[in-house]
Amino acid sequence: MTATNHAPIPELYVAPEAADKLKDDAGNMPSWDLTPRQICDLELLMNGGFSPLKGFLTEADYDSVVNEMRLTDGALWPMPINLDVSEKFAEGLEPGTDIALRDQEGVILAIMSVTDKWVPNKSLEAEKVFGADDLAHPAVNYLHNQAGPVYLGGPVKGLQPPTHYDFRGRRNTPNELRAMFKKLGWRKVVVFQTRNPLHRAHQELTFRAAREAQANLMIHPVVGMTKPGDVDHFTRVRCYEAVLDKYPSSTTTLSLLNLAMRMAGPREAVWHGLIRRNHGATHFIVGRDHAGPGKNSAGEDFYGPYDAQELFRRHEDEIGVKMVDFKHMVYVQERAQYEPADEIEEGVTVLNISGTELRRRLREGLEIPEWFSFPEVVQQLRRTSPPRAQQGFTVFFTGLSGSGKSTVANALMVKLMEMGGRPVTLLDGDVVRKHLSSELGFSKEHRDINIKRIGYVASEITKNGGIAICAPIAPYTATRRSVREMIEQYGAFAEVHVSTPLEECERRDRKGLYKLAREGKIKEFTGISDPYEEPQAPELRVDTTDIDVDNAAHQVLLKLEQMGLIGLN
Repeated sequence: MTATNHAPIPELYVAPEAADKLKDDAGNMPSWDLTPRQICDLELLMNGGFSPLKGFLTEADYDSVVNEMRLTDGALWPMPINLDVSEKFAEGLEPGTDIALRDQEGVILAIMSVTDKWVPNKSLEAEKVFGADDLAHPAVNYLHNQAGPVYLGGPVKGLQPPTHYDFRGRRNTPNELRAMFKKLGWRKVVVFQTRNPLHRAHQELTFRAAREAQANLMIHPVVGMTKPGDVDHFTRVRCYEAVLDKYPSSTTTLSLLNLAMRMAGPREAVWHGLIRRNHGATHFIVGRDHAGPGKNSAGEDFYGPYDAQELFRRHEDEIGVKMVDFKHMVYVQERAQYEPADEIEEGVTVLNISGTELRRRLREGLEIPEWFSFPEVVQQLRRTSPPRAQQGFTVFFTGLSGSGKSTVANALMVKLMEMGGRPVTLLDGDVVRKHLSSELGFSKEHRDINIKRIGYVASEITKNGGIAICAPIAPYTATRRSVREMIEQYGAFAEVHVSTPLEECERRDRKGLYKLAREGKIKEFTGISDPYEEPQAPELRVDTTDIDVDNAAHQVLLKLEQMGLIGLN
């Protein structure tokens, strides 16, 4: 294991003159607009953060990484990095084709020479990489419901890095950090990986880790894609900057990592170690349940609390970074200080606030004690997470045609407007079809696009403190989940399943649609010739068969009050 990681590492960027020529040539190449996750991956490929990768994995390397955690040349690499694309885009591509990789504004970032094109076994990838083919895992859900069905592999020539307009002074490439550590004489650097705001316990454990390793400290938070529902990176970085003042400036630095996390637990810990070695680290703090995504479909943790530490320790020499155990720090009231939980004698008063409890206190506007966090951090969190009764939210009705969704949604809108306080917008299926989606038909693909448009508009309303009420049929679980994830970045999401049975909906048949569907005149009609996937765990179920509209809307209001979103006084 090298004592320092100061020597420059290879990048994939070409010289400026070559880049200009390639940009000119790119006009004749097929172009792929990168997804946010692909932009994160490409940036770390180009700047050496994913060294030794020279591009997106070939099929042989992909198979080897999935099954063995190694590239075909034997190098340790635990995470598949592939360019996933649509079938339509992949159709005309032959191996040997160069494609232009563009950001979402159309700026060319790189040229990829496609050597491999294949359709992966995503269920096998989920089992091997994430430990289970379970859609409760955010990366498995992404794999099956968002990632393209075809993978491309091949080397990449970098033309320019993606543009970041935020926190530019905090974004360092691996080689910039290596050069900085060399200049400062930092021979040992311990890195703390985080996707959450830092509180006093984190500060204490990072102090201890640096002291134990006799190393300087780099706080290296992920600001790419983390887990749906995490605190946004703008708020987190403001929190990190507030805490940085509590550290000795000559021994601590803060740098941002534009990584798209996979929440893959043990494999992710090894991956994080390799990435940090490339960034010049010599030591890495591996947490309890490091990069774990939470509970699986059976309500159990995806990974054991120390699985990540065990896998990292097995590969420590190859990773080239020493592991520092994450100590679970708790506050001892009698001594007014943080201490490792496993070193505390019986009989003392131990105080601790979980992440869930912290979110509850923020949501309900309750006190967050000074022993737990810094006032500056709490102030930033309160700015982004005001009490729930002041936040925007979305009520998302789903159910069969004729179930009463629109009627109840209209009644709810009127009741919320009567209460006042926040603007209320109703995004009814038929109205959206007229104004937002008039060009769409009723195929599965078009219905999905329509629901995602509704979700996008609702997320913007929620983000800006309003109330969005949506009432589409929304028959597919995966689409409803992606809408929930879109909205929960900004506020609460209340799914209301209007569970009126098919027989009752068909009996009402206000628009005569069921009759036409039974006669075969409407194809792919939900409930007749196309499935309706019932929500498994909606916030509320309402059957309108035997209750009036006013009662149904009142049930929704009571649920919103229970969630802390409104006050019924």
